[in-house]
Amino acid sequence: MDAKIRILIADDHQIVRMGLMTIFAKEPDFEVVGEARNGLEAVRLCRELRPNVVLMDLMMPKKSGADATPEILAADPSARVLVLTTFSESEEVRRALDAGACGALIKDTPHTKLVAAIRAVAKGKRIISPEIQQNLSNQSAAPELSARQLEILKFIAEGLTTKAISDRLEIGPDGVNAHLRTIFSKLGASSRTEAVAIALRKHLLKI
Repeated sequence: MDAKIRILIADDHQIVRMGLMTIFAKEPDFEVVGEARNGLEAVRLCRELRPNVVLMDLMMPKKSGADATPEILAADPSARVLVLTTFSESEEVRRALDAGACGALIKDTPHTKLVAAIRAVAKGKRIISPEIQQNLSNQSAAPELSARQLEILKFIAEGLTTKAISDRLEIGPDGVNAHLRTIFSKLGASSRTEAVAIALRKHLLKI
């Protein structure tokens, strides 16, 4: 019989860990070797237990899954990190994949597909759920904004009104609104709040 796939579950919700352990207990080729409640524990336990596959939640306390992933792989390049997340659109998913995670699934993936994915990544394959893949494909390169547009966007993020921005830049309210229309068009935003959120996500702004 082939060696069992040694699995570490990293998730800050006990009920999630218990549910996964119940599923994996039915698989004769699976062995759960440890549970981590946060990213720091995941890094430490991976060094101690040397799992084949780390089932990694992203949004955890102390250290996120995306931050823990490169540390785990630096210590053990043969480890396979499979992200399991509810945040299919999160920048954290891309960060984890860029750091070396070999797959990403959403948490409502049917358990049969999850089990198959673990076996696949244990063999070195890359598995990404269609929902996550679609979101990654839709994340185009950051649009180019002029220095003036970035300046206006920063003022928006600070909560300034059109008149306040106009007074600071001495370009008149109509000029500010013209820039805003261009900014919204380039970012695909329909409001100031959405424009700022998109700009932050694409690292156009730092506040």
